Amino acid sequence: MDPLPSSSQNFDLDIRNVHKSFGKKVVLNGINVFIKDGEFVTLLGPSGCGKTTLLRIIAGFEKADEGEVVLSGKVISNRSPSKRPINTVFQSYALFPHLNIFNNIAFGLKSHKVPKDE
Repeated sequence: MDPLPSSSQNFDLDIRNVHKSFGKKVVLNGINVFIKDGEFVTLLGPSGCGKTTLLRIIAGFEKADEGEVVLSGKVISNRSPSKRPINTVFQSYALFPHLNIFNNIAFGLKSHKVPKDE
């Protein structure tokens, strides 16, 4: 396992040692994510692997059993969703049913005119 970044490093979003279980089902086990301003991050994985649970914890709709969410250096783990400067857009599984997986993922990048080589 990679060591955690030092607390002296500045990240815009720190997810530190997040654990979440539903009954006996462990969904997140020591998740660490560190995102700097301008980074583009995608969560990909099979159904049931914890992607939505992690996003719900970041947004405040779900509470982690352990760990913390830090935004711009401030712990927001105990703030209600309305007190977090985070936006959530719920997905539709068929948002662009006429596009394949690659083009669905690329859609946002194209709309923001990200160069093709990026």
